[in-house]
Amino acid sequence: MKRNILILLVLFSMPVLAQKRARELGIKIGVLPTGPLNAITDVGGVKVGQVTLREGADVRTGVTAIIPHDGNIFQAKVPAAIYIGNGFGKLTGYSQVEELGSIETPILLTNTLSVPTVADAIIDWTLGQQGNENVRSLNPVVGDTNDGFLNDIRGRHVRKEHVLNALAQAQNGPVAEGNVGAGTGTVCFNFKGGIGTASRKLPANLGGYTVGVLVQTNFGGVLKVNGVPVGEELGKFAFKESLDKTSDGSCMIVMATDAPLDARNLKRLAKRAIMGMAQTGGIASNGSGDYVIVFSTANRMLHEIPERTFGATYLHNDAISPLFLAVIESTEEAIINSLVMAQTMEGTQGHKVEELPKEQLLDIMRKYGRLK
Repeated sequence: MKRNILILLVLFSMPVLAQKRARELGIKIGVLPTGPLNAITDVGGVKVGQVTLREGADVRTGVTAIIPHDGNIFQAKVPAAIYIGNGFGKLTGYSQVEELGSIETPILLTNTLSVPTVADAIIDWTLGQQGNENVRSLNPVVGDTNDGFLNDIRGRHVRKEHVLNALAQAQNGPVAEGNVGAGTGTVCFNFKGGIGTASRKLPANLGGYTVGVLVQTNFGGVLKVNGVPVGEELGKFAFKESLDKTSDGSCMIVMATDAPLDARNLKRLAKRAIMGMAQTGGIASNGSGDYVIVFSTANRMLHEIPERTFGATYLHNDAISPLFLAVIESTEEAIINSLVMAQTMEGTQGHKVEELPKEQLLDIMRKYGRLK
């Protein structure tokens, strides 16, 4: 019998009900200015597409696609790096990125048991692009978190057409956050997690470069918001009563920048993203798959070149520290955005996860003098 599946194609102009981002709530994280959208799409050429799957009481999952540029990514690869904060995850494509320092497909996020399906769909999408008729090897990059508490993960409801739809829907502009795409069924700090994004744009005298971050949050620890111990104040945090598994989970962090960086310095940026995660109280627990995928749009690594050598301009090591701060701030704010934009959700087996209570959050922030 044909199933009736409600597929929510999340368009970026679509408002997410009454939810407000951190800055709209008066929570200003960091000292650097944001990009115009305060999103990963502030990095020129970067697109995001999402498909959200919700069916009956059991299906709470989806796909989020990040496309580095408009061209043929396989033929014009981007410099890239991946850093593993804690490796309890199913990230596909790591070894080739580590070895060659480039990414040659869009980056996709989904749930743990759907990684093979999503990778297969990216292969179809890439092989079908004009100019790739003779391609016989490619490296799909797919990250995951486990949404099995709210989602019937064993049902593997993500299918190829959902992936292709997310890629087709990808666009510049505002990025939907909270219970969307790959963040539909996630849980963070024992509250509803989801997709979040943020960006920073350096002042002209520091290079004027932009860093954008998108996160899929599904991890635990002791929540802090802009330095305020919110988890403690709410009495809801890992290990509060016993040594349980409430801190386990994963966080996927995808980062883009227009700074001209090679793979070595991109990995240095990726390491700082984990510092941003730590600022929110995340602890990268034993059961957590915490990965940072970072790429630069400033240069292209052509698949075929007429000469044996090629040249590119890269940022000097001494000029990179402002980007480190931009990464830390963007990651921290993206995670908080994923929480404040998420909404209470019921899912499989009657499980229910409450959203972060906004009024209590704001009262706590006022108490500590951290509300703008």
